[in-house]
Amino acid sequence: MRIIIAMDVIDGKCVRLTKGDYSTTRIYSTNPLDIARQAEDHGFKYLHMVDLDGAREKKIVNHRILKEISANTSLKIDFGGGIRTTSDLRLLFDYGADQVTIGSISVTNEALFMQWLDMFGPEKIILGADSHDRRVYSGAWMDNNEIDILKFISDYKVRGVKYALCTDIEKDGMLSGPSFELYREILKIPGINLIASGGISTVEDVERLAEIGCEGAVIGKALYEGMLNLKDLSRLC
Repeated sequence: MRIIIAMDVIDGKCVRLTKGDYSTTRIYSTNPLDIARQAEDHGFKYLHMVDLDGAREKKIVNHRILKEISANTSLKIDFGGGIRTTSDLRLLFDYGADQVTIGSISVTNEALFMQWLDMFGPEKIILGADSHDRRVYSGAWMDNNEIDILKFISDYKVRGVKYALCTDIEKDGMLSGPSFELYREILKIPGINLIASGGISTVEDVERLAEIGCEGAVIGKALYEGMLNLKDLSRLC
């Protein structure tokens, strides 16, 4: 299973939110490259970078951070937040993203999402499937789309999606453990590669996610708060 370090960025700084609420913003570092290098030095290979400015403003804002990290580390970077156009995707891949996570457009413009899936391929495009009470949320988690999360992922899997990244918003930043039951249900969808995010706070959480069949786990606040450290997790890489 991939162990993926989370990096949420606002105004060029590494931050974390609680349940996606921007009013809870806490700054952990003013140097994202330093955080990325620390992860790489401990043997980690994957970074999930979220442009929180971009998610809120509906346009990519922190792409230069992506470029800097890509140019100075060998981390494989998945970028999400603010992606709205084909030009955005080309820019992100040119700046070093290995994958992109598409949330809002997958909900609001299915035809464009499928165009991107065909154009760039299922290895490059991750379906962003964030939920609250089993309903899909988008637009920086402000929009409840009244779409069942299982149906949402299943329908896109049939149409060629390979990867889905699912955050249970109620768990995000709470350090209360992942939504194992939800993930078990999603993993019943044949062939889906599920990346779990939200609530992970112990090595045991990570091991359990691997046991139930998750392809990846995104770990953020537990690292930044010191509940987990890179050395603890590095043995799982």
